Amino acid sequence: MKISTKGRYGLTIMMELAIRFGEGPTSLKSIAEKHQLSEHYLEQLIAPLRNAGLVKSVRGAYGGYILSRPAEEITAGDIIRVLEGPISPVDFTEEDDPAKRDLWIRIRDSIAGVLDSTTLSQLISYSDPGTSDSYMFYI
Repeated sequence: MKISTKGRYGLTIMMELAIRFGEGPTSLKSIAEKHQLSEHYLEQLIAPLRNAGLVKSVRGAYGGYILSRPAEEITAGDIIRVLEGPISPVDFTEEDDPAKRDLWIRIRDSIAGVLDSTTLSQLISYSDPGTSDSYMFYI
């Protein structure tokens, strides 16, 4: 299964809303500018996220979008399923060989397990130990 730009940009939107949770609505324009993405494309992605109840829209001059619930309660799986559809590496229902069908099911379940156990809160608080900006001193 390859995650398309819909899923990747949808995660970007949701992570930005999670970072700004509690600060009021965030415009898609500000997200698009920050990540150098098409605002028009983000508008297409936000509609299914809103219809699925993951975000709420706020109208008005200072309007935008907010998460419908805390980042700890929204998983990557919630977002990917809304934007990409069911999680499946192949259409294993047509597979005649039970061994291969079992393999595809286990792969699907492993992917779903990772996505469903990863919350927005975890994604925005992730820090890569290999990219720290600390200084190294040699004596």
